[in-house]
Amino acid sequence: MEADKLRIQKSIEAALGSVRPYLQADGGDISLVDITDEMVVKVKLQGSCHNCPLSMQTLKGGVEMVIKKSVPEVVEVIAVE
Repeated sequence: MEADKLRIQKSIEAALGSVRPYLQADGGDISLVDITDEMVVKVKLQGSCHNCPLSMQTLKGGVEMVIKKSVPEVVEVIAVE
């Protein structure tokens, strides 16, 4: 089970790495905070992404889509403080 968790974490980190340059181009960033047992991924939006009015649209329409494509087991991606 632990190897599976590590695989999932690495896949999520890789997915975040693929969207990170787009966020950084706008002065923002994103980091993985936690993956719950229910397969909810918690991320922290940083920089200009933190206060951006479009951040939830970016999170759901971009980040969540990329993560779910890499790791279909993921149920949801949420932003935390």
